[in-house]
Amino acid sequence: MIIQIDFNSDEALYLQLRNQIIMGIATAQFREGDSLPSVRQLADTIGINMHTVNKAYTVLKQEGYVKVDRRRGAVIAIDVDRMHTLNELKRELRVILAKSSCKNISREEVHALIDEIYEDYGGLR
Repeated sequence: MIIQIDFNSDEALYLQLRNQIIMGIATAQFREGDSLPSVRQLADTIGINMHTVNKAYTVLKQEGYVKVDRRRGAVIAIDVDRMHTLNELKRELRVILAKSSCKNISREEVHALIDEIYEDYGGLR
């Protein structure tokens, strides 16, 4: 997977890295059990500080996307707690949908956007 960091973005670098890895999982570029590059290796490859990569890996671990194995480093391990994930998604969607409502974006437009984005990730599995 090619990680692309936008150094001019207002979004924190560790969040950009986190999001890129999550998108890599969603598009099957990373699969359950795959090892991510070491903190040092990834930092050198994309030209950012090792602490930034470490922070991204820590957040991914806290969110249930990776586990840390002493021998293999960060390993993709998708959280199986589906209800927790659904509740988190619901909280996030409430804000997104409130913003959409304020801007007069219709339910049909939101559904079309969701369908379009799901297609990018191979649809429902």
